[in-house]
Amino acid sequence: MQIDGKRILLTGGSSGIGLETARALIAKGARLCITGRRPDALEAAAAELGCAYAVADVGTPEGVAATVAAAQNALGGIDVLINNAGIGEFERVEDVTWEMLEQVFAVNVFGPAMLAAAVVPGMKAQGQGTIVNIASTSSQRGFALGSVYGSSKFALRGMTQCWQEELRRYNIRVCQINPSEVTTAFHQPGRRQRPAEAHKLRPQEIAHTLVAVLEIDDRAFVPEVSVWATNPF
Repeated sequence: MQIDGKRILLTGGSSGIGLETARALIAKGARLCITGRRPDALEAAAAELGCAYAVADVGTPEGVAATVAAAQNALGGIDVLINNAGIGEFERVEDVTWEMLEQVFAVNVFGPAMLAAAVVPGMKAQGQGTIVNIASTSSQRGFALGSVYGSSKFALRGMTQCWQEELRRYNIRVCQINPSEVTTAFHQPGRRQRPAEAHKLRPQEIAHTLVAVLEIDDRAFVPEVSVWATNPF
């Protein structure tokens, strides 16, 4: 796919993987609409990038509707949906609450599902489209304290595989990218950006992978790719 001129909706675009991916896509000539929940950070990112934005929580039906409406209005259609927004809770089994599960699944699973439901009819009508879900290596193997976050990413992976089987016949590619630990603001107090560490992944590595996944010729797609730090120990 030629990224130049493509209309892309990217959730969670104000920092970390999302912001770095937005920079890479803009550099390739994409037309972008980014979303996020923090107005100040999102407006600053959109100003830097020169792109459209929507302040919305994709973990709510209202936020999904606002996100899709903003992207459609700004771009005139959607060629690529990148489900990047995500949150996490990391607690012992006995400390997990109903509220934690609801909050994390709302953003990590329900939001991507409803965004896909909203954009797929347009992709079918135009005869092409791409959906990229940013998951985690946690979607492939459980870990201690991962009952909430890990299970949400397992659910996202299962959903991705279902979409692949359902949508290939419509020339809609569905891809999943699984980063291992990346130094971002994820799960940090006040969404404070963590400094880069020499042996851990940066957002740039994930952005590079995502661009490569998109740019493969339209006759092919990458169902799933994992990106690990070479030596994080």
